[in-house]
Amino acid sequence: MSMRRRTLLGLGAAGAATLGAGVLGAEQSLAGPATRIPSPRQAPAEPFAIGWREYLWTRGDRQLTTHVYYPATGTPGGDPVRDAPIADGVFPVVEFSHGYGGNADSYDAQVEPLAEAGFVVPSPSFPGTGSPPDVYNGTQSMDVSEIITLTLALNDAADDPLAGHIDTEAGVGVSGHSLGGMTSHGLLTAWPDDRIVAAVPIACVDMGDPAPEVAANVLFIHGDQDGTCPYSSARQAYDEWPGPKGFLTHLGQGHGEYLYREAGTYPQTTNTMLDWFRWSLYGDTTARDRLSADATSGGTAWDAVLE
Repeated sequence: MSMRRRTLLGLGAAGAATLGAGVLGAEQSLAGPATRIPSPRQAPAEPFAIGWREYLWTRGDRQLTTHVYYPATGTPGGDPVRDAPIADGVFPVVEFSHGYGGNADSYDAQVEPLAEAGFVVPSPSFPGTGSPPDVYNGTQSMDVSEIITLTLALNDAADDPLAGHIDTEAGVGVSGHSLGGMTSHGLLTAWPDDRIVAAVPIACVDMGDPAPEVAANVLFIHGDQDGTCPYSSARQAYDEWPGPKGFLTHLGQGHGEYLYREAGTYPQTTNTMLDWFRWSLYGDTTARDRLSADATSGGTAWDAVLE
């Protein structure tokens, strides 16, 4: 399956106008949840080939066609192969949510490295390619909770090739860009899912107070000249989160240039995100110790509270 660069990574003009509305969020305690760390183990050191499968899932009347990417047998470095045999091993789950106008395949430059690194990555297409109202009223966050449930259930589905290969004990990760990043942050705040132990909201706005029942390591990624989702709102969300937490700033950049493979700071985006999830879901402390070096280079700045 050949991937191509998409241009509709963000909200677009209509979505940007809607984001001027006030943030929705439950009035919740700011007391921080207890940190949960999985049993330490080494994350896979070598890259995998990538497979993908399509699932025609629904939640009520909402069609949630989801492409699940995963480590596959074969030679690393090629395009994802539909229905390829899964590699030997048991792999944690990291869900990825697209931005406005996107779909399950729009963020190949983020989803593919995750699968290559040893994660099972469900990537849904939201109805209508996503919309600000569905994010602000929690609909998309609740969609993601259902997708997480359905993905974890594949581990016990006797007729599914992923059965026995999904780590259901480590907790799960979520990530997304723009409306997708807000969807992810909503799962930590106003519509909490306590299965989440790691999150990487990219170019998001603050969706509310931290939910006390969610214990997650949260990495924010944002351009400090973002004209669609204000940098200041993401910084507020970072300040509110009790930790562990990190903030990767792309200096002088806007809403998502740093997500493209050809971008000068794309390596900081990808390496920091991968090591964040390796640490959070594999318990790989060597990955944690690489984070500062991953994030700090020409064109980026790094803040973190990792204890």
